[in-house]
Amino acid sequence: MTDLSELRNKIDEIDHNIVQLYEQRMEISKEVATYKINTGKKVFDKEREDQKLRAVKELTHNDFNKHGVEELFEQIMSMSRKLQYQLLTDSGTLGKLPFIGVDKLDLTTARVVFQGAQGAYSQAAMEQYFGNDIKSFHVDTFRDAMVAIEEGSADFAVLPIENSSAGIVSEIYDLLVEFENYIIGEQIIEIEHCLLGIPGTKKETLKSVYSHPQSLMQCERYLSGHTQWKQISMQNNAFAAKKVADDKDLTQAAIAGAYAGRVYGLEVLEKGINDSNTNSTRFIIVCNQKIFLEDAKKISICFEIPHQSGSLYHILSHFIYNNLNLTKIESRPIEGQNWEYRFFVDFDGNLSQSAVKNALRGLRDESRNMKILGNY
Repeated sequence: MTDLSELRNKIDEIDHNIVQLYEQRMEISKEVATYKINTGKKVFDKEREDQKLRAVKELTHNDFNKHGVEELFEQIMSMSRKLQYQLLTDSGTLGKLPFIGVDKLDLTTARVVFQGAQGAYSQAAMEQYFGNDIKSFHVDTFRDAMVAIEEGSADFAVLPIENSSAGIVSEIYDLLVEFENYIIGEQIIEIEHCLLGIPGTKKETLKSVYSHPQSLMQCERYLSGHTQWKQISMQNNAFAAKKVADDKDLTQAAIAGAYAGRVYGLEVLEKGINDSNTNSTRFIIVCNQKIFLEDAKKISICFEIPHQSGSLYHILSHFIYNNLNLTKIESRPIEGQNWEYRFFVDFDGNLSQSAVKNALRGLRDESRNMKILGNY
């Protein structure tokens, strides 16, 4: 029987040769990049790569090695492409991304739109981001807000995109794809649901509680202790507060924020009734221009990929190679394409950075319909 140390020595010798051959291959990849820079030829040539994979698989002698060699050469060709993207960026061939960096937002004549009624959490987020003196108006739906900035009746929109306990607001993700609007900022606010009634209301005499379905769900433990109350869903927490204020009925209450209570002159019957005391919502600030603040630190993109094994794995490798920190990934079904998905990714970075440009170039070439949603 061959000694284990002798076998390991043989593997070390083979690995040494593999490393040398890999470095030789990458040097030739540099020459390929130079050729593509001079001719304008695309880096990613799927037909050529598929042909190459078929050829190297035929050189093996069993099915196990066939699959192994395929995976090995997929990685080698992937690294070659990434090197070429880097050289293209360094040479300036990549060109500029269609986003303009600005040092600050011009708010002198700005108008901001938010969804919901006066007193909505969106309004609170707007005031935290823009200040109390900003000119604003509100609309009924998220789509109405997107249309307002697309048409120019508003310069910015404030929209909820994620809650720490309830998850993403899926409609917002879909609207970011549909509209040519872009994220330029975000605001996170703590959500503290309160039980609100007109002055003089007593909890003991309540019969009906109004709120958004999600807020009712977030206060489930509290409401389970008051089964005599009828829970009635509303389009928005602020609408619920407005209804209670307008009806002036001592048997009604709303679940909303203290901010809505102040707007409508309601009394806080009980504070902090949501199940989680760490509940918060992330709002995005959206405009219809391709701009980003020069000190922006987060980038959001979306893309589609072929519905086949390894597609997502290979796409995400662009973040690893360029040392970019991926902070979030979500998926949404693509309309009209059963079991195919669009991926939404957040990662740390600024559009002016070379590593970001390298990654985006690779993502654009190797995915379908890649869109930069914003840098903020």
